[in-house]
Amino acid sequence: MASLEDIGVSALINIIGAFAFLLAFALLRIQPVNDRIYFPKWYINGARSSPRGGNFVGKFVNLNFTTYLTFLNWMPQALKMKEPEIIEHAGLDSAVFLRIYILGLKIFGPVTLTALLLLVPVNVSDGTLSFLSKDLVVSDIDKLSISNVQPKSLKFFAHISMMYAFTFWICYMLYKEYDMVTSMRLSFMASKHRRAEQFTVLVRNMPNGHSVSDNVDKFFKKNHPDHYLCHQVVYNANKFGRLVRRRHRLQNWLDYYMLKFERHPGKRPTIKTGFLGLWGKKVDSIEYYKQLIKQFDQRLTMERQKVLKDPKCIMPATFVSFNSRWGAAVCAQTQQSKNPTMWLTNWAPEPRDVYWRNLAIPFVSLSIRKVVISLLVFALVFFYMIPIAFVQSLANLEGLERVAPFLRPVIELKFIKSFLQGFLPGFALKFFLYILPSVLMVMSKIEGHVAFSVLERRTAAKYYYFMLVNVFLGSIVTGTAFEQLDSFIHQSPTQIPRTIGVSIPMKATFFITYIMVDGWAGIAAEILRLKPLVIFHLKNMFIVKTERDRENAMDPGGVDFPETIPSLQLYFLMGIVYAVITPILLPFILIFFAFAYFVYRHQIINVYNQQYESAAAFWPHVHSRIIAGLLISQFLLMGLLSTKKAANSTPLLVALPILTLTFHNYCKNRFEPAFRKYPLEEAIEKDAQDKVSEPEINLKSYLADAYLHPIFRSFEEVELVEVKVDKDPDPVTSQPETEPVSPSRSPSPSPARSHTSTRSPSPPHDSHQQEHEESTTVQHYEVGPPANLYHYGYEHHENIFHFNMDGYAETQHDVHDYHVESSRGYYHY
Repeated sequence: MASLEDIGVSALINIIGAFAFLLAFALLRIQPVNDRIYFPKWYINGARSSPRGGNFVGKFVNLNFTTYLTFLNWMPQALKMKEPEIIEHAGLDSAVFLRIYILGLKIFGPVTLTALLLLVPVNVSDGTLSFLSKDLVVSDIDKLSISNVQPKSLKFFAHISMMYAFTFWICYMLYKEYDMVTSMRLSFMASKHRRAEQFTVLVRNMPNGHSVSDNVDKFFKKNHPDHYLCHQVVYNANKFGRLVRRRHRLQNWLDYYMLKFERHPGKRPTIKTGFLGLWGKKVDSIEYYKQLIKQFDQRLTMERQKVLKDPKCIMPATFVSFNSRWGAAVCAQTQQSKNPTMWLTNWAPEPRDVYWRNLAIPFVSLSIRKVVISLLVFALVFFYMIPIAFVQSLANLEGLERVAPFLRPVIELKFIKSFLQGFLPGFALKFFLYILPSVLMVMSKIEGHVAFSVLERRTAAKYYYFMLVNVFLGSIVTGTAFEQLDSFIHQSPTQIPRTIGVSIPMKATFFITYIMVDGWAGIAAEILRLKPLVIFHLKNMFIVKTERDRENAMDPGGVDFPETIPSLQLYFLMGIVYAVITPILLPFILIFFAFAYFVYRHQIINVYNQQYESAAAFWPHVHSRIIAGLLISQFLLMGLLSTKKAANSTPLLVALPILTLTFHNYCKNRFEPAFRKYPLEEAIEKDAQDKVSEPEINLKSYLADAYLHPIFRSFEEVELVEVKVDKDPDPVTSQPETEPVSPSRSPSPSPARSHTSTRSPSPPHDSHQQEHEESTTVQHYEVGPPANLYHYGYEHHENIFHFNMDGYAETQHDVHDYHVESSRGYYHY
């Protein structure tokens, strides 16, 4: 059992580690060579370009020594941006995520102060554990807990009163926060400009017929004649997608050799055609890859025709668009058929949120997949009990010494004992949990969810249940068994419940070490971004060939919701459970919430770039699991008091779970519909505003290709790059003024763009927009009857693409210019 000295050693190690991480971050972030690592959000937004020094050394190292004197000024900078600015800058999801930390501070600030002032003196005054220390493994921290109160003591009424007070306070703060987040969500959705997902519904499980497209068109013209606009069928393009990714790799090599030739125009680059370029005929690299791309495009075109023409590639799922938000809301929120299992409708995710691979999964297999995954998650939870039990054995060395005395000479070394009990258990548990979110994400994908946001919420749910069973309950059960193993063996069965009741509060020492490792040093490591830092520089040295490669290497991703939100909920659970049982744990949790809020605020402003925007759809899950933690704390306290022979006082707690569940049901009925449905009143009001502000908008053109599979876009919209290269290039090329956004992450098209830019060719659907522009200097070949034509032209600065199929003709002129800015501006924080 860890003593106060062991906790002190752990605190010292973690504080030194956290300070070292923060100091390293403060120094690394001001170096020009690391600018893209610590400020990628501003590069993506186009508000920042690569800093440049006056000489060669200045390109890598910051030679402005005055900035080293103010290297900590990033701390106040992280607090300057107001919440409305964060919503505009990073989205509502990020802003509400930060509010979870604020909620933790609001809840545990008063609770910590009250518990330390009122409950700790009550616990210390009895000294029961002093008489039990011969039979049980106890520490000085345990003497500050409820275990130190004598059985049948009237002092338990103080703990019951505090449980009532804490429950009412937590429910009050949860109600206020739920109300605030709901208002923010409705305001955010009302203030958003026209978005494709507001007019679109995902329809699945249509009846079998000759043509999915014809069935959809006929059904919705009949049942929604005044509001149905168009639809986009879903293709199983997974194989085609693999080919497109291979073509992108070829294009990357071509870009690389063209850049190389521009740097050294006097020498044409060459390559050997054999394995890995080690042997074979030596050829001109640029011409070689041009020819490979040309041949590969022919293969892509034929595969594309196969996807579009083969009925087996058309899935029974369709994105159906309406001419008003009201029409889409009515369709998405009502039953469409007499058979409730057919023509199933749900709101479509926003285009960049769609997980296209799972749309190819037959709907009938989804239920089977969910059952199988549920069984696998259940097995995984109990499989992880083995390493959890091992971790707990490290945390309870005294218990092992009594069973295995031969380990005593090594364990009794003072520093080793403090290190093993104060630091290693939390670190080992963190290590075992490292790969778990990735495994659970794979399981969620197998379940068949069709949106990234839903995948992350389902993964977060699995991870939370895992942490609840293994990290929290498992640590208590296995830890108690290891601690009191000698007592369990020699005591009579009637004494075992009492021993467990006394031992459960003693696990606070383990959770304190876990909080310091994960919540202090772990959060400091988050802001350092050591792993992305190393990976970016390795890619920049060995893999990056073009500006597009550098952007991919820089991509920071978004907040890791599947891991961070369940971890947050675990901290809420620990704080609520131990607020009455062992209040000394609360200051450690309070420090975590304050420190983590500060760090994640900085990361959201400067680093993370969210892949999607769900308008805080995860908040009902956060609320429900905090309520679950409240219920767990109430039942644990009832069980603990029953082992303390406080039978007369225990019934007073029975009302608390009933009141808590009543409050939860009220909040669910009052607020949750705003996260599940779109009010018709709001929809018709927004439609009326659009008619006034943009009466001439061509909504059909705007929605026609909004849900086109990004694989088709990435093939058709061939990116053209005009690269200006310095003869003495910087180690980090400056940011282009206009950055292309990858199709999978691009937002839905805006109304303005639908008028001013030509649209990419799409697979056939019921809405066709004819555009004709002249093009010259193209290469031409034909693919099969009836006269399906594909025109492809490649020039140094411009690619021209033509596709003509069954009377559908569109022309795409899409040129992206990359410009190396000469600005030497450098942002300092």
